[in-house]
Amino acid sequence: MADPASAPRRLLRGLMRRLPLLGTLAGLALGTWLVATNDLTAIGDAFGRIGALGLAGLVVVRALIILLCGLAWARLLAGVAAAAPGRGRIETGAFVILRFVREGVNVLLPVASVGGEVVGGRLLTFWGVVGSFAAASLLADMLIQVATQVAFTVLGAGLLWRLPGEAAAALARWTVEVAAVAVAAVAAFFALQRLGSARGLERRLSGLLRRVLGASEPDAAAGPSVRDALDAVWGRDRRGPLAQATLLHAAGWLLGAAEIWIVLACIGVEASLTEVLVLESLSQAIKSAAFPVPSGLGVQEGGFVFVGALFGLDAGIAIALSLAKRVPDVVLGLPALLVWQTLEARRAQVLAPPG
Repeated sequence: MADPASAPRRLLRGLMRRLPLLGTLAGLALGTWLVATNDLTAIGDAFGRIGALGLAGLVVVRALIILLCGLAWARLLAGVAAAAPGRGRIETGAFVILRFVREGVNVLLPVASVGGEVVGGRLLTFWGVVGSFAAASLLADMLIQVATQVAFTVLGAGLLWRLPGEAAAALARWTVEVAAVAVAAVAAFFALQRLGSARGLERRLSGLLRRVLGASEPDAAAGPSVRDALDAVWGRDRRGPLAQATLLHAAGWLLGAAEIWIVLACIGVEASLTEVLVLESLSQAIKSAAFPVPSGLGVQEGGFVFVGALFGLDAGIAIALSLAKRVPDVVLGLPALLVWQTLEARRAQVLAPPG
């Protein structure tokens, strides 16, 4: 006799598998509507004024941000001998390369915004990192990244509260309320990693590791449990590396405001430090809240239009700003995807049976 609860579970699993596709379609529809309902000439004119030099500046800034995030990820396994037994110190460059891959997968492929983390965890084992430690480092890295983003969002809300007007005050209040919920979620995620409730998380991650790493790589999924790996990563004697990872992620969020300043300066719009920080922090928060939508398609554009209106930013300029910020996604993302495929091909050649 069939389990009465199995049908809803199958329906939920099917919905979750299709969530990235549904998010992509919804994002494309929203983006198309935003472009169609605004002056295409104004958008094109604003984008054209950015110029090749301005777009190159965006790519450089984005590369620096990803570099900082890669260094932050590396700090989480620095000095953890059990992470790669017999290999000694793990090359920092591996984390930087794989951080570019993570970003490329998340912004260019039709997956939810955590697909790159799954790929990054698999590729990290190619450097001899035990699968449980690869998973633990990713969980800790995601937690620190989200926590620093919440702090960045609160900073933006605080700056927004100082601006005149009821619309700014209302948005600031709403942002603070959402941030309070996010703080609770971050605290729960941390508790899940540190307390006994991590056993359920460990079982799910172990199954995911076996599926992602494949039967041909049993050693990568072997070794300490995910719970033990998390204990090692969050150890009390590792406050220095954890603080460094936190500061590196915080610096990455702040540096993102430079992208907005470059674009607006090229277009000819004067913007204060407060304005670019508010635009960057709140637009990133809106994009992250819509994580099922790959790369925040449409959502990012809508966020810039909505927040930019508080500073008198024309919708055409706001959409051009969003489109310009997508240029580094492509310029850096495409090579990152090629690196991913190259690493997979080389690993397959190494594991191929002789003869």
